[in-house]
Amino acid sequence: MSIHNSFFSGKTQIEWTCRAFLSGRTIGHDDEINETRGWRLAAIVCRLKKDYGWPIDTVYSGPEGYARYKLRPGYNRAQLSFPPSARHLSEGGDE
Repeated sequence: MSIHNSFFSGKTQIEWTCRAFLSGRTIGHDDEINETRGWRLAAIVCRLKKDYGWPIDTVYSGPEGYARYKLRPGYNRAQLSFPPSARHLSEGGDE
């Protein structure tokens, strides 16, 4: 499956998600809503996993079973493929 070029722009929810993962955070929809006013975290995580091969784990928390996401421990940053809006993070810059 091809990666569509529409999956990017400037400072986006995608870039925020990548930055959060690379900084070691476990994030959920509440974080995205509060910090970016976004609401598409599950879709972004799905694209990062499927189209870019990111090793993202899902943890369900609380009695409601809310999904929270984090990069799998021991991932190799050099092997990550980055979407265009987060490509500047690939070399460890701008975290």
